[in-house]
Order: sequence, then C-alpha cells, then structure tokens
Amino acid sequence: MRKILKKVSVTGLTAVLSISMLAGCGSKQDDNEKKVELNKAGTYPIVKDGTINMTMFTMSMPNVEDFATNDFTEFMEKKTGIKMEFITGGRDDWSDKLNMILQSDDYPDIIFGVSPDIAKYGVKEGIIIPLDDYITEENVPNYLRVMKDYDMDITRETDGKIYSLAEVNDCYHCSYGRKLWVNKHHLDEMGVGVPTTTDEFMDVCKKFLEYKPDGIAVAGAEQGWFSRMQDWLMGAYTFIPSKSAAFTVRDFAAVNMDTDKIVDVATTDEYKEGLKFIKQLYDMGAIYDGNFTQTGEQMKTLVNQPDEPVLFFADGTISDSIDSVSNNELYRHYEAMAPIKGPDGTQIAWKERNSGLSSGGVCITDKCKNPEAALRWADFFYSETGDLSSQYGPEEGKDWELNPKGKVGMDGNPALYEVLNAYSAETQNHDWQDVGIRVAPRDYRMGQAMDIDVDPYSPEGLEKLLYDATKELYEPYGENTNLANIEVLKVTDEESTDMSTTAVEVSKLIDENAVAFMTGEKDIDSEWDKYLDALDKAGLPELIKTYQTAYDRMHSQSKE
Repeated sequence: MRKILKKVSVTGLTAVLSISMLAGCGSKQDDNEKKVELNKAGTYPIVKDGTINMTMFTMSMPNVEDFATNDFTEFMEKKTGIKMEFITGGRDDWSDKLNMILQSDDYPDIIFGVSPDIAKYGVKEGIIIPLDDYITEENVPNYLRVMKDYDMDITRETDGKIYSLAEVNDCYHCSYGRKLWVNKHHLDEMGVGVPTTTDEFMDVCKKFLEYKPDGIAVAGAEQGWFSRMQDWLMGAYTFIPSKSAAFTVRDFAAVNMDTDKIVDVATTDEYKEGLKFIKQLYDMGAIYDGNFTQTGEQMKTLVNQPDEPVLFFADGTISDSIDSVSNNELYRHYEAMAPIKGPDGTQIAWKERNSGLSSGGVCITDKCKNPEAALRWADFFYSETGDLSSQYGPEEGKDWELNPKGKVGMDGNPALYEVLNAYSAETQNHDWQDVGIRVAPRDYRMGQAMDIDVDPYSPEGLEKLLYDATKELYEPYGENTNLANIEVLKVTDEESTDMSTTAVEVSKLIDENAVAFMTGEKDIDSEWDKYLDALDKAGLPELIKTYQTAYDRMHSQSKE
C-alpha cells in the first residue's frame, strides 16, 4: 500500500521555519569542505573513515515521532557513515517552506521525497545541480538497475539535463486513489442500500439526517490524500484532474486524449452542473462546512467520534482516517463504494495513467560538497532491502522477510517478500513509513506475500482491502472519460517565471468561486459568466497555451 499519512506536522519538526532555524544548514558544511574518501561502490559504510554530516529537507508525517531518533535513521547512520540533520515541512505547507529555504542562503544538501521547482532552482538558478555526471554504476547501481525498465528521459528537464533521481511507485490502488467510504452499519440500520446514482445519493443523505439529525452526511478535507469530497462527487459529471504537474496548484488543467489538447475542466458546463448538485446537498445540510477548509487530521477526528456521526467520507485509504488496531469496530463499519452515476449516465473513476514514475525524488544542491556520497546514501532506497527497511523497519526477520517460503503474492506468483511489521496509523518511531521516496515497481508491489484468506479488515489485510475495492469498484469506471491528468510536464525557466504567478491566481479564483457556488454565497447561474471572465483576465488562456506548448514539446521529443 502507498501509506499516505503526510498531513499533519510532527511535534518539534514542522514549526514555522525561520532563517535562524536554518542557520545550521550552512554551518554543518564544515565537515564537507573537502572530498571524503568513499568505499567501493555498493559496499557499506559509504564513508571510508569516520562520518560526515549532511542536511536534508523532507516531508513530515503524523505517524513518525522524531526523525532524528528514529530507528531507521540510526540504522542508516551506522550503515552509511552519513549523519543527517532533518528540516521538514508538513503535507500542507512543505512547498512554501522549501521555497522559503531555497530563496535564502541557508538551504540543505539534499531535497528528498518532495518535488521542488527544478525549472527555477535547477535549470535557471543552479541551486539544484545536474546529476548526469554522477548517475553511474559507481554511485547509483541500484538506481540504474531499477531504471532499466523505465524511460529515464522523463527525468530530463527542458535543457536536456537530469537534476533528480526518479521515484518509482507503481501502486495499483493509488492509480484509482480517489475513493469514498460509506458507513455500511448506518445504511443497514436505516434499511437502505449503497447509493448508485446522484438521486439515490441525495435520498440516502436526506434519510441519514433524519436518522441522525446531528450527523455529517458527507465529510471531506481540503488538505489530505484524495480527501476532497467535491472531487469525488464530480465524477458523476466530469473528470477532475489532480494538481498541475508544472506548478503544483489546482488549476483543473487536463489533456483531452482524443485531440491531445489541453483544456480547463473548471470552465465547462459539466463542471457547472456538478457544482449545482453539490449545492443541493449543501442546502439540505448534508455537507459539513469544515470540508472546505479542514485538514485530513481534523476530518479524522470527526470520523472517530464515539457516536459515528459521519456517513460518507473521502479518503484515498481508510487507514488514513481510522486505525484498524485501536478502533477496529469502526474500521469494519466502513466500506468503499463505486462512483455514482450522474443524470446523463456519466460515471467516472479518477485514474492515474502513468507507470508510477515521477521525477524530483532526490535532488542535490550546490551546498553539498560530496554529491557522490549523498547519491550513494540515496541509492540504498532503490534496493528491495532499502525500500522494506525504510517502510517497515530495518530488522530483517522481525520487520520483513525476503522470498518467504510457501507464500504467494497478490498476483498469485511466489512472494518476493513478506511484511512482518503490520502497518498502523498510530505514531511510532521505528521506521519512516512514507517519508521520502518509495521505490516499488508493479511486480515488486504485487509480490508482497498475502494470505488469500486474510481478513481484509485486519492490519495485515489492508493491501487486499484496497486492491479488491479498486479492482471491483473503481477500475470498471476508469475509462469512462477522454480526459486525463497531465502527469509529466516540463516547463522552461522562462515559462515558469512568466506563468507561476498566473497559475497560483487561477487556482485561487477557481477554488474560491467553487466554494462560493457550492455554499450559495454566489448564485452560479447569474455569476457564472463573471467567473469565466475573471479567469480570462487572470491569464487562464495564456496558462493553457503554455501548457500546450510544453506538452507538444515533450511529446515531439519523445518521438525523436
């Protein structure tokens, strides 16, 4: 499973960063003023004599207590001879914090597991360094072994250089990550079935509010992994893309696969009708006001109240919102439900169409005096042992086992590994969970040992629960649209400079007006044209043109 729990700050790690807090980034470079001697490639420790210190920016999670004292961190220090100092940002604010750091003179050696603006900080400013000369068998043998099955050119920027190592996370259930969970216990008590259409959905919400007047029929969060309930509901009307691949904002740009043209979904009639449907739900009291502002952790608090006040909630995985160990009864009350069908028959499941390869996984800055050592440190994550150790803990035989005898994977073939340290959403300090990068090609993910009779509502059964829900409820509706996410889009530094502010402004206008239309603060029929005009004035046509240019450029290069 892609254990996405990157939502809330870890105590002491993600407080608002100031320049004084980052002063250690530069001062730690005393250890790296000259090149250190490294051991032979693929052997450990990496550093031949003593240790070296490096600083790293990454994303924090609520279920990792303290990276500095984490068991896996200590394991890596002993294994590699490299001691990391961590600078972190939460799921909701890491981008702003990283930009602030990179705009100062005190930035870290390594940027790990988040995707910075490489066009700006790499291609244009040179803060993030090109890695072409360092991507060798000597420095990154595991990485090259993984990448032989993928197109490494995806990681090249517009100047033709490579500034990052890729992340490979070919996660089946993540490729249909936008899911809605329904409290089946409540439905049974009410004597109704799981709704399959927009009309049935409204009727169930109405009956639920009669059954539980103080309840929340539909819960969601503005910040979280597929926690926006409105995006799921929109599947009955149109396809809602993920954030922009170029600027990491929600500008609703998608590609029409029939024409290879970039369009903006938030200007379409279908999107408008979807907003009207959500407005109807809001007017009947089915939608909680906090859905438009709260974090995933705040939604989790609502869902876990003793009286089970929530009927539906949006989340990429149930385990983000309910812990299968500490609250198993509630956990068992919920099940995933298929997309609902709209008035004209539209029924779309969000789908990620690439193979799980993305650039920006590991970047090295010009502060790093030993990029070879940094890359060899990162290269461990690209081995099976490295991925298992970071995800589940470093103790073979206790946390995981390779090639377990007599076990089969989810694909029915002999299992490649077995996870012994079952996943829990509770705070722990043994492993990094999803911090940093995930290196999990499709065969590897499907090779996790799985008891075919496992209880899907046990901690050990989460992968099966998500796999079955995806296969049965979401995959059948993944091809019901000609629209798709623009999953990889490399812009030049000039395009980034010209359009990044526009992208932010467009995203802000779309989000603010969507909430206003859904809540009735604005009348959608009388103010729709004004909304479209505001987007035009904000530069949406120019933004779409820039995306089209970048899209055409990338596709013409791939054909050469």
